[in-house]
Amino acid sequence: MLSQPQLMGLDQSHLIDVDGHQLEPRTAEAFKQLQAAARTAGFDLQCANSWRSFDDQLSIYNGKVMGKRPLIDEEGHPLNLETISDNELLRAVFAWSALPGTSRHHWGTDIDFFDGNAISREGLKLEHGEYQGRATNGRLSRWLEDNQTRFGFFRPYSKQLGGSQYKPWHLSFAPVALPAMASFDDNQLAKQLRLTKLALKSRILERLPELLRRNFYHITPAPAQALLFNPK
Repeated sequence: MLSQPQLMGLDQSHLIDVDGHQLEPRTAEAFKQLQAAARTAGFDLQCANSWRSFDDQLSIYNGKVMGKRPLIDEEGHPLNLETISDNELLRAVFAWSALPGTSRHHWGTDIDFFDGNAISREGLKLEHGEYQGRATNGRLSRWLEDNQTRFGFFRPYSKQLGGSQYKPWHLSFAPVALPAMASFDDNQLAKQLRLTKLALKSRILERLPELLRRNFYHITPAPAQALLFNPK
């Protein structure tokens, strides 16, 4: 079981390196097996993003809240920070990015994928259109829909859930990720956030239970079959 510091992206001692990406060991083995199956089917399944530290997530969050990074609405249109309230700002940020300490990428169990046969990592934008129909990652995405479960993976943001936006590129290894979420300690997160230089900190802390319920715990359920996979 992952420790609370590991769950919040403060400790990466549980991870191993896989082609330059840091992954939890069981996740790493399962992903290698999924890659091999995808290769047989004619795809080059690659990882765009894997583990992310608390500080990296903090930089993303603060950058968006402070106007130093692009901010878009749920439809992908640019937002003007001067015309929206703090609550509207937080809603827009959390539609696409996690609160520091709550990113599933902190665990080493979650991956943003792409097809290396169709697009380079540098050319990838992680936009919906890249994963639909005949787009660059569309065929791989459809293949994964039919095959990801038997290797233990599922897509926690496979539809718009009211908090986090639909993210077809996001894979999660259920046998480790679901117990990780179940053991997450909201109080430990609150303590960590109080010690952090976090934009809109007071607003975040007063709304923390609601934000966690809406943006962290509310995911697409993993199929029961995914939980049964045991990489060897």
